[in-house]
Amino acid sequence: MSTEKKNNALAIIVMILLFGMISFVTNLASPMGDVLKNQFDVANWMGTLGVFANFIAYACMGIPAGNLLQRRGYKFTALAAVAVGFTGVGVQTIAGLLDGNLAFGVYLLGAFIAGFSMCMLNIVVNPMLNKLAGGGNRGNQLLQVGGSFNSFMGTAVIFLTGVFVPSIADAHIKQVFPLMFIALAIFALAFVVILFTNIPETERAAVKNDEESKIGPMSFRHFVLGAVAIFIYVGVEVGIPNVLQKWLQNGGLGQIGNEGEEIAATVTATYWLLMFFGRLMGAALGAKFSAKTMLTAVSALGLALVGGAMLLNPANTIDLPVFKGTEGFGLADVPINAALLVLCGLCTSVMWGGIFNLAVEGLGRYTERGAGIFMAMVCGGGILPLIQNFVVDLSGNYLMSYWVIIAGLAYLLFYALVGSKNVNKDIKVE
Repeated sequence: MSTEKKNNALAIIVMILLFGMISFVTNLASPMGDVLKNQFDVANWMGTLGVFANFIAYACMGIPAGNLLQRRGYKFTALAAVAVGFTGVGVQTIAGLLDGNLAFGVYLLGAFIAGFSMCMLNIVVNPMLNKLAGGGNRGNQLLQVGGSFNSFMGTAVIFLTGVFVPSIADAHIKQVFPLMFIALAIFALAFVVILFTNIPETERAAVKNDEESKIGPMSFRHFVLGAVAIFIYVGVEVGIPNVLQKWLQNGGLGQIGNEGEEIAATVTATYWLLMFFGRLMGAALGAKFSAKTMLTAVSALGLALVGGAMLLNPANTIDLPVFKGTEGFGLADVPINAALLVLCGLCTSVMWGGIFNLAVEGLGRYTERGAGIFMAMVCGGGILPLIQNFVVDLSGNYLMSYWVIIAGLAYLLFYALVGSKNVNKDIKVE
């Protein structure tokens, strides 16, 4: 029994580390959008194509990766994911050595390949953490722990990008090489660690007849609605800081040049830092409060914060405590709208774990296949920000684009209150 607990503890640590890798590579795509926009002199929506390529890969790889997990197991899938991730970041690095449109195209190809890896890793870590905790509130709690490290790495990469790219106007992919080298090193180390780690696997006999059955995860209403919820959630999580940083860099602060860019970067990094703290709180409260209760509360609060950000006058400013990396915390004079959007990080922090926990609850042997479908829907992280930036280009108003976020949060509230109920308990899952 003690040996099993020890193996589970090591497996949990590995899964949490992989959670961090997902955020490091994924969050790099957002500030890289600003680099691409300025290096290649393209519109807002074209600068977001790196994010789009990264997330649309989920739509292509989600179901195949779920099938791979079911047939070959967690360890094989994790190793394959890390190898693909190394390749994707390597291609992005090569793009920095090229010029013109070729460099732009090669970078997008690398982002697309890296997206395959992030999808595969998500398919491994989410059901595995939920499984190791035994599902329920404990499963939600462990997912929040993994999410905390995910947010920490996301905060770090945003801050480090600001360090290596001090001037957006003169940005170039080459300036981000140090971060890409770090990602390559992490992938190489992770491959070795996973190779020698014992990862608990699902018994193949439990799923051997799935292909002969017409029943699957899509037979469960709460899973179908949950898959839509994850599509929307990832778009909301990425879209809020993505447009916020662009707004602040393009007149939202009333400042131009390096100073305005630096403040915009620190404000955005603070959003991701609040996600880190929010997930720590979620991990502490996850065993006491259900995923449904937590998702209901943060969706309603998010609606209030984003609604306030859209309605209030940007001329009203506030001293916002922001994260300045090695300098620690400091105050930045920002529009009250920006402060409210930063606070949304506390809301989005616990949504992923809550939605996943609610969507797979009661799926039993269909969980692994469900994870593949779930991950395919993560492409929302590329599609919704693209739509949001398109609204910016059409209207010329950054805050107007947050109607996309309002609609998304309204759906998440509906899912928490109504859509997450399992109405298909008559289906045998064992």
